[in-house]
Amino acid sequence: MRERRQRPCVLVFAGHDPSGGAGIQADIEAISAQGAHALPIVTALTVQDNNRVQAVYPVDAGVMGEQFEMLLDRIPIAAIKLGIVGSIENAQLIAQCVNRLQARQPAIPVIVDPVLGSGGGDALSIQDALLAVQPVLHCATLITPNLPELGRLVSGTDSDDVKAKKLTAQFACDVLLKGGHGATREFMSEVINHWFEWQQEQQVASLARSWIWPRISDAFHGTGCTLAAAIAARLALGESVGTSLTVAQSYVQRCLEQAYVVAPGQLIPARYFGKTLNKEIV
Repeated sequence: MRERRQRPCVLVFAGHDPSGGAGIQADIEAISAQGAHALPIVTALTVQDNNRVQAVYPVDAGVMGEQFEMLLDRIPIAAIKLGIVGSIENAQLIAQCVNRLQARQPAIPVIVDPVLGSGGGDALSIQDALLAVQPVLHCATLITPNLPELGRLVSGTDSDDVKAKKLTAQFACDVLLKGGHGATREFMSEVINHWFEWQQEQQVASLARSWIWPRISDAFHGTGCTLAAAIAARLALGESVGTSLTVAQSYVQRCLEQAYVVAPGQLIPARYFGKTLNKEIV
């Protein structure tokens, strides 16, 4: 009998986007493209297209809990990716689920994409998104904010680097600060992402590495979901944090280079292109 290879699984809590560009569909595609398998639990149904969000309807927390219980004792989970929570109640339920997994697997990676609004600035929670996301931030091993999200997560007039270090220390986890929104005159042709690492023994946050990528001038739908999901999948495959961040960013860059059109407005990252990525983009 033919032996079947087992894929590592990534548990995903995220919202559903009917345009197929962001949210849980983006997560599933990105995770699958790395050679891992997504276990998707939908947190919210949204009314949106590839440009704007009109409404958000959180899924009942009890249903989400039942889905988690069904998976917990039957399928090994190698990593967790968290997107929009939809409501404070859902965030609290998700945090409880993650805490249970962390009690069993203290080293399980938990990637939180702190989506505080759509790319067009529309709300993605029925309550204040900053308040709603707090329970899951406390579960994170890596948070992936963009510059506007960082500004909401850490208030004040400090530089972005100082804010990122504060965020790292506040939640005792690593931070990947995405520079895609930093299109100043100085950075019109490039995107710079910074990895801030939490050093538990020294209780200090430090800049571990930076990456510079050519800036692609188009607007895209679902880039943050794609990156966070790809990182989670690489970690589920057993790669180190540094390698996972590098490979996932390279993957997203190719997704954006080959993005496609579904309607006027934001492009959709092409999350599948040719062969699997393990040997292509390192």
